[in-house]
Amino acid sequence: MAGLTLDAGKCVRALSKFSTCDSCLSACPTPAIAIESEKLPAINLSLCVGCGACVGVCPTEALELDDFTISNFFFEFASKSETLVSCRKNVPCLSLLHVEYIIALSSLKNGIIFDMGHCEGCEIASSCKPLIEAHVEEANYVLEATQQEARVVMKNVSFENSDETEDNENNRRSFFKAINLENVADAKAQFERSVEIATDDFVENFLSSAQIATLREKELGDKRKLLFTALKRVQKPSQYHVVEGESLSFTSQKIFNKETCTACQMCYRICPTGALSSDLRNSKIDFDPFMCIKCHLCHDVCEPHSLTLSSSYNLKELFEPSVQRLVAFNVRNCHECGGIFTSLKGEKICRRCTIEEEEARELWGIEDDE
Repeated sequence: MAGLTLDAGKCVRALSKFSTCDSCLSACPTPAIAIESEKLPAINLSLCVGCGACVGVCPTEALELDDFTISNFFFEFASKSETLVSCRKNVPCLSLLHVEYIIALSSLKNGIIFDMGHCEGCEIASSCKPLIEAHVEEANYVLEATQQEARVVMKNVSFENSDETEDNENNRRSFFKAINLENVADAKAQFERSVEIATDDFVENFLSSAQIATLREKELGDKRKLLFTALKRVQKPSQYHVVEGESLSFTSQKIFNKETCTACQMCYRICPTGALSSDLRNSKIDFDPFMCIKCHLCHDVCEPHSLTLSSSYNLKELFEPSVQRLVAFNVRNCHECGGIFTSLKGEKICRRCTIEEEEARELWGIEDDE
């Protein structure tokens, strides 16, 4: 049993009922996560083993373990000379580390070692080990393509911490010793969380009023910021390679069909990071590949399927991000209401006024001229 928290306001499924994201469900090695149509992931904490595989694949970093914060681990690990990452040393499971964290750490430390020695016989290895291997393969692919010498090496080190049992016992004793009048509130919160974790039921997640108010905020996650920071510290490639788009799980470039776009504004309004954007007049759609987290949400909400994933990605975007103009619209003032609207085919009246006119003619019983 482990503590796992979903920040509903960050989950892409909260941004649209049309989202098809189920990354956490696919990565979970136990039946601890369930997703029903048009709902947020529900979590059975009593079934959660705390591996963090779901954390490692969530595009918006909406999931977090109670007792492990990746950003804290990142800075602590990066500040030391050690290069070994092991489930018996410094992480709950190697599957917890997203590809971007792996690339960033490898770049900063000129290579890291993944201890795969404990996967043999591990009850969740059948699910987590392929995920780890896929992350390492992708990370090494990017490192090689960006002309870095650093690599992620998988070894059967089988690191063992001899003090682990003693530390766990000391932690339990410290918890009970810490209960006094000054911190009784914290102890009560920990106790209630322990009871919640032990409950053998799926806990549904809902948006709070505070989270609803922040849904329109555009925020880039820590893993992308750390990746960008790490890449700024390494030498730029002498040549920027164009790689296969399918080989990157964490970002993309787009192909846009101007002819089918209806200027509905959904793609950039729904984008959680601001990779897709416009201006105050909604006169354009811009795309920043570096900001894209490949959550697929813009594709899920685009009814005419005007947005598609490109089959390639220029790695220059990881070092020298640029904003691409996908389309520019003709905007004008409506002849009826005076409001600004996008005129796709030279229309002089906005869609709202057009609908009102159609409803009025129907109410008056006036038929359209043939």
